[in-house]
Amino acid sequence: MPADAQPSSRVRASEELRATALEQFATVGFAASSLQHIADRAGYSKSSVLYHYASKEALLEAAIEPAIAEFEAVLDDFISGRSSERRRRLVDRIVDLLIENRQAVHVFIIQGPSLSHLPIIARANAAVRRLAEAISDQRESVTDQVRFGVALGGAAFLLTAGRSFVDDDQLLADDEMQVAMRAVLAELLAPAHPAARPRND
Repeated sequence: MPADAQPSSRVRASEELRATALEQFATVGFAASSLQHIADRAGYSKSSVLYHYASKEALLEAAIEPAIAEFEAVLDDFISGRSSERRRRLVDRIVDLLIENRQAVHVFIIQGPSLSHLPIIARANAAVRRLAEAISDQRESVTDQVRFGVALGGAAFLLTAGRSFVDDDQLLADDEMQVAMRAVLAELLAPAHPAARPRND
């Protein structure tokens, strides 16, 4: 058994590999990431990666599944809710999820179309489609679809890749980003023509 796979360090190694893989998948892309590169970045051997995860796909699933499960829980709460505040709460929770899970969300939102053959991505894509349907609530004009896509995709991009367009000293703190994103997403996720449509918030 490799030294870095002793029982006392298994959990730590698994978590470090998962975190390194997630960073690689979010920054260079799933297709461009290799198990060897992930192992090198994390300071482990490739055999250690394979000891913990049977494949790159298994590592991807372990890395992004918690964020997808949280996304599904937020969606289920929104769909089952009846409160007049449910749309605002949805925006707040989506923004929190995006900020706390920015790398995982980047992988399944931005890279999702090219990875749709993977079961974990297919699950995420299904959740995003359910959210789009719940938000538009039978009002799916082209404008509403564009607003939804810009809101979710733009936020996912901004929190990861978009950060590379500004100097480090210009990056917003997460609390500043949270306030700004809540305001912008609330506008974008509102119906395009609320006066002409039934109110469902």
